[in-house]
Amino acid sequence: MIDRRAVMAGTAAAGITAMLPSGAAAATTSAFASKRPPKAQRRFTSPAVEAEIVRVKAKIADPELAWLFENCYPCTLDTTVKLGEVDGKPDAFVITGDINALWLRDSSAQMQTYVHLASKDAGLRRVFHGLIQRQARCILLDSYANAYMEDPTARSNLSAINDKTDMKPGVAERKWEIDSLCYTMRLAHGYWTATHDKAPFDALWAQGAARAVATFREQQRKDGPGPYHFQRVDPSPTETLMLRGYGAPTRKVGLIHSGFRPSDDACVLPFLIPSNLFAVSALKMLAQVYREARGDTAAAQDCLALATEVQAALDAHGKMADGKGSEVWAFEVDGFGNAIFMDDANVPSLSGLPLIGAADRTDPVFRRTAALAWSSRNPYYFEGTAAKGIGGPHIGLDQIWPMSILTHAMNSDDDAVIRQCLRWLKTTHANTGFMHESFDKDDPAKFTRTWFAWANGLFGELMLDLERRKPALLAEHY
Repeated sequence: MIDRRAVMAGTAAAGITAMLPSGAAAATTSAFASKRPPKAQRRFTSPAVEAEIVRVKAKIADPELAWLFENCYPCTLDTTVKLGEVDGKPDAFVITGDINALWLRDSSAQMQTYVHLASKDAGLRRVFHGLIQRQARCILLDSYANAYMEDPTARSNLSAINDKTDMKPGVAERKWEIDSLCYTMRLAHGYWTATHDKAPFDALWAQGAARAVATFREQQRKDGPGPYHFQRVDPSPTETLMLRGYGAPTRKVGLIHSGFRPSDDACVLPFLIPSNLFAVSALKMLAQVYREARGDTAAAQDCLALATEVQAALDAHGKMADGKGSEVWAFEVDGFGNAIFMDDANVPSLSGLPLIGAADRTDPVFRRTAALAWSSRNPYYFEGTAAKGIGGPHIGLDQIWPMSILTHAMNSDDDAVIRQCLRWLKTTHANTGFMHESFDKDDPAKFTRTWFAWANGLFGELMLDLERRKPALLAEHY
């Protein structure tokens, strides 16, 4: 299994030292000294983001939460972005943090938190332009991969080089996950609607987007198992797919098969419902970009037709009884009537659907589903002396992911719930000043991943969310 806590292969030790948030391994001179890298060592600086930090931090009364915001919000730009050019056009390679590879999901989510500022900053627009173009090239290289190397000719720097799949140079890992492609569609839509800048949406981008849609159709598997298969020699069953690498049997009902979850853990049943719901919303987003940025109504209609088909299949096969006389979204199904209920902290999760436009926060089915996920009905919901929250099999039992607490707060309109989430976030970062992948439910000092840019960005997003809809809560001390 690829250990996200430890793998930094392919990056020189000196480079890692320069990129790590300052003070991550050393004592600071005061309780709330900045943990950002020195200005000269930051990978990219955006005046618009810096102004946003100042603006929002001034509204956060609690000094520790304000400090966390200042550290976390700019983490992606400070430490993970490498700018360049390819064929005379911008290129941006955005690593996930402590692994020197670009995940389609992580890079998109990391940058999404800045998209509302792109219209104010030409340099920031260049980063988005570069990442959108890089993602298109990655998809065209291999639309079934989840992670990529900076050098498209390089072999994987992870243990994935031994996987039994159609591994290509430039691919870091080849776990097929629906959400990987969905996130690129969401990022493109977010950038387009924020800027109406057509520059990234050229012929190369259109080819990548078309390949992404075609991959969704291939993984409906209406005419056979499709081209993707994956097996890994590993003692953990979450790292490989059964039945010669194609996964568990399904009845072909129009849903899209996923080999792996957003956690990079193997699906038990191949129809991963949160990711199929994300596909519906992402295809609608992509249709808007096709139509407005490129005037391509045929491609837009193709996206909408697929979204309509998948939505109908979700309505027919994606729900299950909640044991209380109502229905909720299942986590995974197989089309034969079998279903699993659980939730995993990684978004798309059942409890994180509104964050990605895949559900309305007020929708009754979503509310029932999220409530059930945040309960003992979910085997990966944990309650401890340090916090309550959702984890997943990726790290193991009793490990709460801050991402689940962040999601819970953003889903809630209840001030008491949000206050409690803020207290948990404030008291479980283990004095590091950053969000982690997970922490022990009873001992936050036992955590995974010091450098996890997606979670840091999501903390910043929560502060911006509260500043918009619950400013009075930011004026309190916790």
